[in-house]
Amino acid sequence: MPVFDFSEKKEEKKAAVITYEEYVSDKDVASVSNPIMVLSDNDKKLIHHQKGVFGDINKRSTFECESEDGKFNVDIIRIDSRFVKFLEWISEKRIRVKLSGKHSELGYCIYRIHAINMQDEIKNDTDSFLQYIIGRLLTSQFFEEDNIEDDEDDEEMENEDLILSDMSSMTDFIFLAGNLLPKNIKRWATRNINVYKLGTISEDEKRHAKRALSIMLNIRWRQTYFEAIDPVQARKILDEELYGMEKVKQRIIETIIQINRTHTLPAYGLLLAGPAGVGKSQLAYAVAKIMRLPWTSLDMSAIRDSEALTGSPRVYANAKPGLIMEAFSKAGSSNLVFIINELDKADSSASNGNPADALLTLLDNIGYTDNYIECMIPTNGVYPIATANDKSKISAPLMSRFAVLDIPDYTFEEKKIIFKRFSLPRVLKRMGMDESECKISEDGVSAVVKKCEGTSGCRDLEQAAEHLAANALYRIETSGVKEINFDEEMVKKILQD
Repeated sequence: MPVFDFSEKKEEKKAAVITYEEYVSDKDVASVSNPIMVLSDNDKKLIHHQKGVFGDINKRSTFECESEDGKFNVDIIRIDSRFVKFLEWISEKRIRVKLSGKHSELGYCIYRIHAINMQDEIKNDTDSFLQYIIGRLLTSQFFEEDNIEDDEDDEEMENEDLILSDMSSMTDFIFLAGNLLPKNIKRWATRNINVYKLGTISEDEKRHAKRALSIMLNIRWRQTYFEAIDPVQARKILDEELYGMEKVKQRIIETIIQINRTHTLPAYGLLLAGPAGVGKSQLAYAVAKIMRLPWTSLDMSAIRDSEALTGSPRVYANAKPGLIMEAFSKAGSSNLVFIINELDKADSSASNGNPADALLTLLDNIGYTDNYIECMIPTNGVYPIATANDKSKISAPLMSRFAVLDIPDYTFEEKKIIFKRFSLPRVLKRMGMDESECKISEDGVSAVVKKCEGTSGCRDLEQAAEHLAANALYRIETSGVKEINFDEEMVKKILQD
């Protein structure tokens, strides 16, 4: 008769052996001095391009190396804290990899990881996702606090344009991202994945959940600590882009100095008000260049309904995110310069109010919620710059969110200088001409400016420059001359109506 001994205790599962220590890094490029992780290799067995797989992290944090003499294991002794979840994930997936690393006093420092197949070739799909994840982790920082309501090596960046769109890669990304996502966004993403997996929801609901996830996870959520900006270099960029505007440039440099002191953005954005063609949009793009931030633009003259800005709820089959959220998605970053063109052109006669008023929550820097996404996103890394021809048409609540800079039209003498220093050289460069091929006398320049007297700004000056340059190019190509010198009479004749 069989005897069963129920008193026998089950063998206890051994705890995993953690061989590494974590260290905190904010570097956005991996290198020997700033490795992803470090392996123990006192015997210097590891080669520059080492193949193998990461061992079972539930037993011991090791790397299983492949060599001509067989396989051997080495311990992971240091790891960038941003890559702990990555190690857990790649260990579980048993992805065969090729490490790029070098020996240092710390050990074997890994600065690149590629996914390979058994023929030692790079696995395109797997490696593309791997490089995307590594790039995102390197350019991320930990979000230690939840301030939102709960509702480079060229090879390193070769897959930065990869878009997370399938549910499997987005699920893996959420697992890997960990504390690198704002807490409320991670909770929101987890809920949306759970909704997607429900068998009781419609295909439209699944499609909306997947689209919303793709938009949010492809945005790089960054901390709002802004590095110091060189004010001398900033002034140089402004002078290269635009002539004059001393008061406006001074105000922008003051803003730069403020950012350098606080390492945060000012509480108010800029409203550039002035006649058409004086360079308002060009100035906004110059500010984005100075701040080294991605920029996105929104043209308010085409907006007729506030829902176009705020998005439509997902209860509708044809629902879609608003233009503000789409702008974040195109910029691909939570820190950006948001350029709002023609703010005064928003249709205030609409039956449901002025659509521009939908910008108020974005400008308040307390977070923004799109009706389609249904998650509050941080906006304290957004620097808004608006342009307008007539600021009297902008509502008082909107005006109070901006520091207003009035930009007057240029004087006659200023337009002459702009034509000679900016408009004509820019056109000649665009047409592939040398400056010596098209010369205009001082009287000829005055004739150009007089011809454009009836309009504000500098757009007509550039059009006149292009007309004259095209005429010069035609005569050079057909007559065999080397250069054309325009005097006053020639300018008047060519530019006559």
